Amino acid sequence: MLLNQKCERMNRIAIYTLTSSLHDEEAVGKATREFLDSLELDYEMCGADFSDYGTHALDLIYVRTGGTEGIFQRLLPQLVSAQRPFYLLASGKSNSLAASLEILSYLNQKGLKGEVIHGSTTYVKQRLQQLMQQQESPSQLLLNQVRMGMIGKPSDWLIASRYDAEAIKEKLGAELVEIGIDELLEVVNTIPMPAPTQIGSQPNIQQALPGAEQIYEALKVLVKKYCLNALTLRCFDLLPKLHNTGCLALARLNAEGVVATCEGDVPAMLTMMVAQKLWGKSGFQSNPASVNPEKGELLLAHCTIPLNMVSRYEYDTHFESGIGVGIRGYVENGPVTIMKIDGGLKRFFVAEGMLMDSLSKSDLCRTQLLVKMVEPSCLSSYFLKNPIGNHHVVVLGHHRAELEQVLAAICG
Repeated sequence: MLLNQKCERMNRIAIYTLTSSLHDEEAVGKATREFLDSLELDYEMCGADFSDYGTHALDLIYVRTGGTEGIFQRLLPQLVSAQRPFYLLASGKSNSLAASLEILSYLNQKGLKGEVIHGSTTYVKQRLQQLMQQQESPSQLLLNQVRMGMIGKPSDWLIASRYDAEAIKEKLGAELVEIGIDELLEVVNTIPMPAPTQIGSQPNIQQALPGAEQIYEALKVLVKKYCLNALTLRCFDLLPKLHNTGCLALARLNAEGVVATCEGDVPAMLTMMVAQKLWGKSGFQSNPASVNPEKGELLLAHCTIPLNMVSRYEYDTHFESGIGVGIRGYVENGPVTIMKIDGGLKRFFVAEGMLMDSLSKSDLCRTQLLVKMVEPSCLSSYFLKNPIGNHHVVVLGHHRAELEQVLAAICG
């Protein structure tokens, strides 16, 4: 019976209340019922009894009135043991919001995480639904049973983009599978060479396309053989051995739902896998090509991009080598999120921006996205002073608030 009760608590919202003794309980009680009824929640009302705080799926502290800041301050030593963010529900009546803001400021001063849940009925319901979904899929299980293939070792120049396989398994539930680059080459040799395709005006690209198709088909064989949800490819090894690139293959695999990254970059693969799990969206693994702190602009570039991110694309050669098939993608302007997770799951970076243009400079990797940052200060404070490696991932849409909460739990 006790076990069943515990399981039931772990699937419900608990509402704890803070109320000043100066307020009329009957009036406050009526306002409480009206407010909570409007939210249409399935909740357990715990009231002023915080003895089981931290045992439910989601704990809400309903600040019913002003004058409750001191009550919360006295309770805090008891509540911090739950090691959870503090969610302060504010109705906007009886100085509820004012007290909530004072409490949140106090928490911030102490380095504790919190959020005031306040706004229209629709907003509050949606935010609580988001929080419940996050609890149903705990951050430490975000990539549970995900298998991520490493086809070849990380490229030699990724000296800061290392990873901790044990931390990835323990915190995310994901497994890294090592696959030798030679195995990929062997599979490529078993794939019949497709017939040449007349695409584009560059003869060298037309000649390279069948080989790029071979690489794509070979990677699909390995995905099936090893039951992979994601892979990262030491792609530059293909240049001397196949005189071709993996750019087209990775662009297609990402569009098909298999996260695929370049250069054996495990942290980039992790970052893109998190984006896919949270929002079902592909990510663009890119190099910061230039930073303009004065204009608040960041130019990101790479020779491949998921084909489901672009409005149109063109074939070109791979930039550094001038051979094979690269992708020049054009993306619709609009909101984007730029993100990166450290391979040891100790740090993360998230920032939002507006995609202003897709460029086609001849002296850069083929897909080039120009982003105006929402908070330009990150260009100097993060990118130029304390970056997490080179590659960063661009995802369409603004997702910073949700992502920071999830990654804080993972990297905390």
